[in-house]
Amino acid sequence: MISMKVDNDEVWQDVKDGKVKGFSIEGYFADKMPDSPREEQEKHAIIEQLKNLLKLESYSDYPEAAKENAKIALRYAEENGWGDCGEATGKARANQLANGEAISRDTIARMASFARHRENGQRELGDGCGRLMWLAWGGDEGVEWAQRKLEQIKNQ
Repeated sequence: MISMKVDNDEVWQDVKDGKVKGFSIEGYFADKMPDSPREEQEKHAIIEQLKNLLKLESYSDYPEAAKENAKIALRYAEENGWGDCGEATGKARANQLANGEAISRDTIARMASFARHRENGQRELGDGCGRLMWLAWGGDEGVEWAQRKLEQIKNQ
């Protein structure tokens, strides 16, 4: 809230006569002071350490067959579309695996839990979504690797 006093008699008369009905106030309001150069350097160092930790906790040693399975899913989807099959997560997983990207422990855990869909992976491509999404998640080789890898990570 703000209150104002008009010291200029001419302006005040214009307000009373209705010629001036309002005015704008402009300003810059900051909720904190800018960081010092030292604080900026410290923040940058912490961010770099976190990035390095994240790199240490990612893995790309999954089998070549898991990559190939993901590539099969992507080729099929490129030629036929995804249709109603899969969510963004499964499509992203297919791209990660096909490109040989490193994946996090949490992603490995999601891959391992995808084993619940193993029976759907036995279908033919084009017969529903089961086979397509099974391959997108690395197929038998990818899911089995994830289960082994998750156990290995837990034991470290």
